[in-house]
Amino acid sequence: MKTKAASLPYAVWTFIFIVVPLAMVAYFAFIDEAGHFTLENVSSVGQYTPVLARSIWLAAIATVICLVIAYPLSYLLSRMHVGRQKVFLMLVMLPMWMNFLLRTYAWMTLLERNGLINRFFALFGLGPFEMINTQGAVVLGMVYNYLPFMILPLYSIMVKIDNRTIEAAQDLGANSYHVFSKVVLPLSVPGITTGITMVFVPAVSTFIISRMLGGGGNLLIGDLIDLQFLGNAYNPNLGAAISLVLMVLILLCMSIMNQFDNDEGMEGALL
Repeated sequence: MKTKAASLPYAVWTFIFIVVPLAMVAYFAFIDEAGHFTLENVSSVGQYTPVLARSIWLAAIATVICLVIAYPLSYLLSRMHVGRQKVFLMLVMLPMWMNFLLRTYAWMTLLERNGLINRFFALFGLGPFEMINTQGAVVLGMVYNYLPFMILPLYSIMVKIDNRTIEAAQDLGANSYHVFSKVVLPLSVPGITTGITMVFVPAVSTFIISRMLGGGGNLLIGDLIDLQFLGNAYNPNLGAAISLVLMVLILLCMSIMNQFDNDEGMEGALL
């Protein structure tokens, strides 16, 4: 009884700030300007398939890059002395203390035609290179801003892997490859799935990064939703329909990742 009473504020909070907004998005997605039921908004989302595909593609690339960078970094961090771990964790989190918009503005200054990177290359007679307003700049912005979301879950899982488990595998004749593939990797799967979800979800729906680093030629689904609510093409019903399709897509991806995580957990239990 006490548990139910304690969970009541969280249930109220969830209902007001999660269930109600989602219900409103679904409601406006299936009505027209006059308030009548229609499927036209949802059917119109199909014409923006290239934008959605571009968003998924760039978010997937950024997620893979984050995983490739974060995995060895998290493992090295988890094997450090506790004091060093705290210092390096603070360094990982330090950029997050700065405003998201300011961090992106900083990359604009670095990547623009007369930016610091092109000035550095000019010292060697190279460039200037067109780095801003490209898909590469968008991916770079995603990786920079969302990399901590991959590092933290991986670290939190890897730090729980006992060194004695690794030493036992080595004592039984396992080389470095087998220690990684048979011990470290299976035990770190929950961190991988959590990190992928935490990076892919905000990356696929971002709009500030693509607007500031990608220019008008690299429109993503987040930019499209923003334009429907705040742009000249004001159409909140279509914006709600696009948001609803994006939410369904994200939930589908999360369910696939959770299923993969469960399968790995069952396999580990059988082993």
